[in-house]
Amino acid sequence: MNPSTRAQPPLSFIPPELDTRVLALVRLGLPYWMRWREQVQHVEVVNAEGLVQLFKAFDAGETRFLLAFRHPSPLDSFCIGHLLWYAVPQRARELGVELKRPVHVHFIYDRGIPLWAGAWVGKLYAKLGGTPIQRGKVDRQGLRSARHLLANGQFPLAAAPEGGNNGHTEIVSPLEPGVSQMAFWCVEDLHSQGRAEQMAIAPLGISYRYITPPWRELDRWLDRLEQETSLAPQKHLYPPGDTSKTAIEQRYRRLSDLGERLLTLIENYYRRVYRVALPVVDSSDRLDATPPTNALSNRLEALMNAALQVAESYFQLQPKGSSIDRCRRIEQAGWEHIFRQDVAGNPRLSAVELGLADREAEEASLRMWHMRLVESFIAVTGQYVRQRPSAERFAETVMILRDTVCLIQGKNPFPRPKLGPQRAVLTVGEPISVSDRWPAYKANRKQAVAQLTADLQASLEAMIPPPPSV
Repeated sequence: MNPSTRAQPPLSFIPPELDTRVLALVRLGLPYWMRWREQVQHVEVVNAEGLVQLFKAFDAGETRFLLAFRHPSPLDSFCIGHLLWYAVPQRARELGVELKRPVHVHFIYDRGIPLWAGAWVGKLYAKLGGTPIQRGKVDRQGLRSARHLLANGQFPLAAAPEGGNNGHTEIVSPLEPGVSQMAFWCVEDLHSQGRAEQMAIAPLGISYRYITPPWRELDRWLDRLEQETSLAPQKHLYPPGDTSKTAIEQRYRRLSDLGERLLTLIENYYRRVYRVALPVVDSSDRLDATPPTNALSNRLEALMNAALQVAESYFQLQPKGSSIDRCRRIEQAGWEHIFRQDVAGNPRLSAVELGLADREAEEASLRMWHMRLVESFIAVTGQYVRQRPSAERFAETVMILRDTVCLIQGKNPFPRPKLGPQRAVLTVGEPISVSDRWPAYKANRKQAVAQLTADLQASLEAMIPPPPSV
């Protein structure tokens, strides 16, 4: 995940350059890619007509809107592509509504994605109308581009208010306020230009279900993770793939033991290497204690705080805000030590100066590792699997543990392995009028942004579908 261990010129802005030929090619290849590469066999759309009506109003110059989508998985972009390029046009035809072609959106993406996914991804996103933003600082150029597209772009704008994908179908991470602020900016821009369009946010829920619960694959991953953490494999407890209630209870015990082991190893690492005073855990605070305790959430909070402080101490940052806020500032500080103006300057750095710059970049990358570790755990709760031991919740938790093990071993956890064919459920929520909230925004901007963010959070949480019974 670390972008580089060598000093490089500053990150450049990648301007959106929509190419309808590239868009057409990606659209044609999407169904095959989703089915054969990503194993998403079916996409169910709930309330597609809601988006049909919004696009109709957008085409008529009556409404601008921002598609605010849940971000539980890296698969989300493919599913949104299916929604826009196939499901919405099909529903429009069924309703007798004529929409302008192509049905598409501009979108905001993290400028860091091309660093680990490949420079070609940034070029592709630009050709699809995407605009990048650096999340850990006030990226004025990125914000200007996104603001311009929302008010004046050829298409609506899409963004994930959670910031990054959190790995949980049934948990919405705390939303960042940027989407709400941008929506109010759009109202301001419309007023300043004397335009009568209304501004709305369209919430979009996204969730995933396995077509066949992948218990056998989960058992294999439990075996592998137990081996990698020096836990004795427990295959004898139940036959591989067993779906009985007893087997699921035993899997939970294995998962709990694995989480306990991994957490203990990491805690001991920070105690030993960084002399961090983490709380000592007694036997009553086991992760699978009955009755349930807050052991995991308390230990994770202490561990995440310790890991972030290690990175913040190096970069001389104050620990302010939520864990997500702290991660973003650490990431940006690291990038400033890696992507440097003097590397591209004139005169060029001498060989010795460049060598020292490389050492500085390497140190920054090492400190950013602590932040990546915390990112793996941010959405983890102590009761997620216990409350509802579905295959989906097991799979999400096992994959988070697997990601953590990869990071500790210095590996890139992406792309994740496929456990089995899935179906996606996309739910279009009721649009939230931002124009109607304009008087409240003028009266108290901070409070209006916070209220809109809270209402959007509630809307996204309400669209989480109930899981199938075990």
